[in-house]
Amino acid sequence: MTNYVRHIDHRLREHFNQYREILLLLGPRQSGKTTLLKRLFPNAAYLLVDNEPTRKALESYDLNTYKQLFSANKQLIIDEIHLLSNPGRAAKIIYDQMPNLNLIITGSSSLNIKNKTAESLAGRFVEYQLMPLTFSEYLVQTGLEKDPNFQIFELLTTKETHNKNKAHLFDVWQALQNVTIYGLYPHLVDQPQNAEYLINLANTLAFKDIDELSLIEKRRDAINLLKLLAFQTGNLINYSELASKLGLNQETVKRYLEIFEQSFIIYRLYPYFQNKRLEISKSPKVYFYDTGLRNAIINNFSSLDLRPDAGSLFENFLVNETLKANLYSRSNYNLNYWRTKQGSEVDLVISSPNKLFGIETKLGTERASGLAAFINHYPQAAAKVISSKNFY
Repeated sequence: MTNYVRHIDHRLREHFNQYREILLLLGPRQSGKTTLLKRLFPNAAYLLVDNEPTRKALESYDLNTYKQLFSANKQLIIDEIHLLSNPGRAAKIIYDQMPNLNLIITGSSSLNIKNKTAESLAGRFVEYQLMPLTFSEYLVQTGLEKDPNFQIFELLTTKETHNKNKAHLFDVWQALQNVTIYGLYPHLVDQPQNAEYLINLANTLAFKDIDELSLIEKRRDAINLLKLLAFQTGNLINYSELASKLGLNQETVKRYLEIFEQSFIIYRLYPYFQNKRLEISKSPKVYFYDTGLRNAIINNFSSLDLRPDAGSLFENFLVNETLKANLYSRSNYNLNYWRTKQGSEVDLVISSPNKLFGIETKLGTERASGLAAFINHYPQAAAKVISSKNFY
């Protein structure tokens, strides 16, 4: 039997022991939000807004209608609430007028897409996010490990550069290759290497919220932009160049990028700097929340040793792992990259008021040239090369 444990389980399970506020769970489509909530709250009533009768009832914004629907329940899950015309209004009525009901709501688009939602629910919710699986969660769910961990953070505090003495009962390289090529959506635990699922996700599901919320004028332009971004994974974004290639203006490109971010398809990593004269201070780099979705967008599921973008894929994977560990552990690190105007670069900078780490990601044994320059600029920093040999 599959062990569906997630890093966030305990915090969600304990939510209503600590708060009366709404439990708001955001994250990409297919990241496992519904499965997780039904497992943790098995007695909760469940409403899916994508169901038309449910949507119409919730869009009545009528307390009596709501009481007829779920007043007998102590807990209520409203799935995909962002699809309502005014999700904040519905949640506010339930929260304010039915105080004995524990309300749980989910969305696969950030509710900031509709600013009125955040305004309506000010002070009434606690937000959590669920991403596709971490590598550790994947290992647990596939039966290769027993317990999940935050290995990426453990690496930062050890002096070892390679896990030479750490024995594994599985082929780490094979597992790494599988997750960098096909990604970490939970669906792929039971249906591994399902390229058709990922292509369908890229072509339809990833755009479902964007289409239903009428956020993009021309779907083809959006798809072409995503393809360009996929080929530039881990690279600096040049808005002018993207606009020129697509025949769009820069403002449209920036708006589409914002929509992709709020739909949990991509995210931007911004530079770390303390000296604008010497260091890049504005241009972000782009990454995909899931490398399998990224590969589906360009329809390339070749093995790592056959593809020129293998290093970029591994970098995207490692940055994702760090982002997820930071999110689930609530470590509150800042994640950035570092680059001088002369070209010295460090892939990932992890910082807090009293800690600074510089990380170079290398799939193989390539020389990490940027770390020496980073340490020269920031002698208080710890620096490490994370490769396929020591990442787990």
